[in-house]
Formats: sequence, C-alpha cells, structure tokens
Amino acid sequence: MILTVTPNPSLDRTYEIPVLERGAVLRATADRIDPGGKGVNVSRAVAAAGHRTLAVLPLGGPAGAALAGLLRDEGIDVAGVPVAGQTRSNIAVAEPDGTLTKINAAGPELTADESEALLAAVAEHSTGAEWIACCGSLPRGLAPEWYAELVARAHRAGARIALDTSGPSLTAALRERPDIVKPNAEELAQAVGRPLATLGDAVEAAEELRRRGARAVLASLGADGQLLVDADGAHFAGAPVAAVRSNVGAGDASLAGFLAAGGSGVPALAAAVAHGAAAVQLPGSLMPTPSDLAPERVTVTAEVPLGRALTEPVPDAPASPRPHRPHGGTARKGARDE
Repeated sequence: MILTVTPNPSLDRTYEIPVLERGAVLRATADRIDPGGKGVNVSRAVAAAGHRTLAVLPLGGPAGAALAGLLRDEGIDVAGVPVAGQTRSNIAVAEPDGTLTKINAAGPELTADESEALLAAVAEHSTGAEWIACCGSLPRGLAPEWYAELVARAHRAGARIALDTSGPSLTAALRERPDIVKPNAEELAQAVGRPLATLGDAVEAAEELRRRGARAVLASLGADGQLLVDADGAHFAGAPVAAVRSNVGAGDASLAGFLAAGGSGVPALAAAVAHGAAAVQLPGSLMPTPSDLAPERVTVTAEVPLGRALTEPVPDAPASPRPHRPHGGTARKGARDE
C-alpha cells in the first residue's frame, strides 16, 4: 500500500481549445474534471496501475466532498481531515500543440489544530504502508518546516518517505533525510542556487542534495529524460513520445511508477519513465493504466552523457514557474501541478 499526503488538494477542470486568445470568448472542444494535487495524482496513478493506495488530505466544503467522491470512484481509499476552509478549484486550458495554461487557486488557510490533525492522520493510517509520498505545495497556515516534521515523525515510526515539493519546504526537509526527493530541473536549480545547462550539471546538483540529506534524488529533466542519483551512483533514462496531449500530473505518474516498482534502483527508474511518457499522451490529468505503458521503449544507462546540453536549460533559479510546453521525450513537469 502506498499512502499519499496532499496538504493542498483541488478539483481540477481542464478545457481543450483550438487556441488561447486573450480577451476573446472561447468555446471548448472538450472538458473534464479530475481530482487534483500532486499527492492525489500519485494515488490516482497507483490505483490505475492496480495497486492499493490511501490518500490523506484536508477536505472542506462542497468541493472537498466532491473531491473525496471522485477519488473513491477511482478505487482510492480516502482519509479526509475536515477543515473550515473550502477546498480549492483550479482551471487548466490545453491547446492542441501541448501548451497548457493553468490558474491555481490559493486554497484554504489551515489552523494550527488542522495542521496537527493532518499529521496525526498520516500517523494513524501509515501502518503497513510501503511508502508515504508527501507531495505538492503547502497551504496557507503551514510553515515551510511542516514537511520536515512529517518526515521526522514518519521515520521514527519506521516508514519510508518520498518527497515531491520545492523551495523552502524542500530545503527544510532535507535535514530529516527523506528517502527520495523528486525535483524537476527548475526546482533542482533553485535548490542548489545555480544554473543547469548540461546533464553533468544536473548530476552534480542531485549529488549536492544527497550531501545535504536526501538519500536518493529522482530528477525530471523534461524532454531529456529522468535522472536517478543514489548510493549506487547515477543512472539516466528516457523514452520517445510521439505526441503530447497534456502533461498535467505526468511527473506524479512518474513518481507513482517509481514507488510501485519498489522505489529504488534501475527497474524503478524505468517504470517511472514509462509511466511519465504514457501520462503525457492522455487528456487532462488522466493517469495511465498498464495497457498504456510501453516499457520496451525505455532506455536506461549508467553511462550518463555528462556533457550533453539540456534541451530546456535552466539559466537561473526561477522564482516563478513557467507554462507547460510540448516536448518529445519523457514527462516534463515544468510548472508545478500543485
């Protein structure tokens, strides 16, 4: 069983349009509504792959009730923590070339009691979990150290932690030695405070995160593939993608594939790439099932081409995310789905 923690979940509505024209009245060619939030998407991908998962998340108002219902419809166990605020709703606009424009609401502000209740719910339901995946941004009311506290408590209880967050929340949590952290290229650059131009730069940055506490780093590098740096060294993997339809949740699908395949080593890295590559070819934030995967198209090597220039280099440590753009490789996270 894989338990996920999503401190700031959402209802996500995606509209597909021919082209985004500012100030115009646009007609969607298709639309869908999905449960949202990075940890929620990990649970959805784990469930789609046929594994058991439980989602721990704060829920408030009619949107929270609708979110819980959608998750249960997908076969996901839900441990909802009642909060006074309203669960947020997000909007995404998808264009045929793969460009995605997102409007993410701030979400509710959690009280100190609600924060503690969320930590307590993780502890209560984590017995028997193979992994606890803590994912996404923190809502208002939670300090950047909140994830660090969660990691510390989970480790004391003997659980393994996968952490997918960024900025001060990631930096603060490193001291508690999360078992795996999953940044994208921009988040990796931000964490080390320097640009990334080559695969060698990404490997060096991942190794720095390990020196600062992360036991392993699974980095999404967009069209260039994914990088795993752990105690066994660095491995690099990728897979071709014929056409990108939507990359909402593709990074979350990758993390789900990695954890469902054991959460360590080359087989897990290959599974991560297969899941991410499948996810970007599906509409909205639909998660891949086993029939969508093409593991035979994944290549993995320990001979990382360190001098290879990144297709989308990170010239600095950006303070704000960029819009999703199409790509021809494995899952690109780009702007965070959080």
